[in-house]
Amino acid sequence: MAFGTSVDLTSNTGGIVTPNPFWLASAPPANSGAQIMRAFDAGWGGAVWKTLGTPIQNVSSRFGALHFKGTRAIGFNNIELITDRPLEVNFREIAEVKKRYPKHGVIVSLMVETRDEWRDMIKRAIDAGADGLELNFGCPHGMCERGMGSAVGQEPALNEKITSWAVEFSTVPVLVKLTPNVDEINPHGMAAKRGGAHGVSLINTIKSLIGIDIDRFVPEPRVGGLSTNGGYCGAAVKPIAMHMIGSLARDPDFGLPISGIGGVANWRDAVEFILLGCSSVQVCTEVMLRGYRVVGDMIEGLTEYMRSHGFSTIEEMRGKAVPQFSEWGELDLNYETVAKIDPGKCIGCHACVVACHDGAHQCIHPAPKEAATRVPVVDESECVGCNLCQIVCPVPDCITMAAVDNGFKPATWNEFVSEGKPLRPKKGAH
Repeated sequence: MAFGTSVDLTSNTGGIVTPNPFWLASAPPANSGAQIMRAFDAGWGGAVWKTLGTPIQNVSSRFGALHFKGTRAIGFNNIELITDRPLEVNFREIAEVKKRYPKHGVIVSLMVETRDEWRDMIKRAIDAGADGLELNFGCPHGMCERGMGSAVGQEPALNEKITSWAVEFSTVPVLVKLTPNVDEINPHGMAAKRGGAHGVSLINTIKSLIGIDIDRFVPEPRVGGLSTNGGYCGAAVKPIAMHMIGSLARDPDFGLPISGIGGVANWRDAVEFILLGCSSVQVCTEVMLRGYRVVGDMIEGLTEYMRSHGFSTIEEMRGKAVPQFSEWGELDLNYETVAKIDPGKCIGCHACVVACHDGAHQCIHPAPKEAATRVPVVDESECVGCNLCQIVCPVPDCITMAAVDNGFKPATWNEFVSEGKPLRPKKGAH
């Protein structure tokens, strides 16, 4: 490890250059010039202005959250729409922000309907000083019922058409914000590429119901006696975001820059997104819950990670994990691990025993009654290395998954089917 590496956090996403890869996502934290200037003072490298279009009237209430086993807001839901502030005010504030913070990135999110409206809004955004545009093709509620948002993002032909309009009218980079409310993301990323987009951002929020008021019998967030589906985000959506980002990043026909969104709550999340191909990451929910100051820890953590791993630029580390993201049929079926329990760390809680017997392959058992210990015993002849015991164990590093030399050469399912390569004997089948 090269601990002395000099680190440059400068990010370039499709031609949008920012001092670091941390951007505010288009949402309430990026709703006004005063907010964005405070965010830039806190250390954010860029901000995607809350979506501009014909100003709307929002409902009250607007937000809901998923709390789980004492942890608040692991998931977050909103039924808020685009800006409710006059366009003239928004454009004036964009100009003021760019005047005061010329080196920071101001990306303006847009959502309108007709070709003429796109031309007008793009010109006004660029005249105000926008460094880039983000086309909001992802809103899963309210706007999609009006023929915008995810109604566009779910239709590749519309995506391509409107993207081509924006690229035609724009003199700054155009990013397309993709909706996750589709079966496969790749056709929609390719549509943006055919339309001439300089990059994509994803994921937007996931169509959802966050919960039910079990006394009033009304979904949350409650607006009088009714509610509706909203957009789901926060830490809980990170695995979905990473899958969709990775799917595009490893597609050899795609190749556009990616701004990653969805569950980024700390520097480790940002590192994972960058290793999966992102050149910038956007944050919303964590800022709503913790404030702009969270970016300080993100910058510090990313800097130390890059220094310790010998990366001097974001581009050097971007996409390092992509070649290892494969299809199931290409995995080595002869690779084998078994659970190892450290007796010096085990507290004898038997969480692994319960999990293995009730939820896995019945290969971890209590110690014999005559033994002077509560450390469970692993039957390695039956252990399939599923990881469940390690996941439920409350003691860090108490259970490890150790690789086994079983004498079989690597063989994938595809190789077994096409070439008849031998596979190791099954375990855990009893």
